[in-house]
Amino acid sequence: MPFYGRVDHFKRAVESVRNQSDGDWRLIVIDDLYPDESAGTWLTSLGDSRIEYHRNAVNLGVSGNFNSCVDHLRNEFAVIFGCDDLMLPNYVSRVKELQALYPQSDLIQPGVSVIDENSVPAWPLSDRIKAMLRPVGVRPSLYAGEPLAASLLRGNWCYFPSLAWRSSRLAQFRFREDRHVVQDLSLILQIVFDGGSLVLDDETVFAYRRHSGSVSSMGGVDGSKFAEERDVFYEAAVECDSLHWTKAARIARTHATSRLNAISEIPGALHSRNARSAKSLLRHAFGGWN
Repeated sequence: MPFYGRVDHFKRAVESVRNQSDGDWRLIVIDDLYPDESAGTWLTSLGDSRIEYHRNAVNLGVSGNFNSCVDHLRNEFAVIFGCDDLMLPNYVSRVKELQALYPQSDLIQPGVSVIDENSVPAWPLSDRIKAMLRPVGVRPSLYAGEPLAASLLRGNWCYFPSLAWRSSRLAQFRFREDRHVVQDLSLILQIVFDGGSLVLDDETVFAYRRHSGSVSSMGGVDGSKFAEERDVFYEAAVECDSLHWTKAARIARTHATSRLNAISEIPGALHSRNARSAKSLLRHAFGGWN
């Protein structure tokens, strides 16, 4: 668990791990030098031998701290768990069941519900769209190759903090530290391009916290998120071309859903009288197709 955020949310996240029906887990918290040190004090006071706490000597930033988490991995599968999210009591047991069903899988996307800043169930437009973009079919199911790449490039329906990753894959590719918002999609695609597979399940075992203070939300109006997305899409198109995945390459170059998302952010930029942001959003929405 990379930590930098609200201490009350952090405590709830930790307790959600400790309340798992299957106790076969290890929690490693990497504190990215958060100014309030009470989180670490509270965590160590629990005296739980399954929990480790490390505090970085310097602030590494989001992607840097993700890679610090990767450096501490020891188990076959791992979760880069959000410090404000919640594991439902059956998360570990269900993921273990899915591992047994699909031992070749590199990624496991379990069922996810959404909560707001106050832990109230929520279903905002972004998550309704995610649900629409997910592959249809019987669950659980295994996906790989061009169909998986094309689906994710059409719209990233994964919930990064809920994903269970094969640790060797995380160590192989790591998180790109020049990415600050869409580093998860970039890494998932690298695994897919390298022959990796993903299990998708519908049984809800995770609560993802959606709130306006998130990095991805804040990056929308100023256009920075979309600049990153554009780079990821064009790099993915080149990789798809090399694999002769023509459909996935076409979807990457058009990235229609991302363009529509940028259009939806333009009124906010205009309302805030931020001409630079509006220009950036317009460029992403209506710019070239490379």
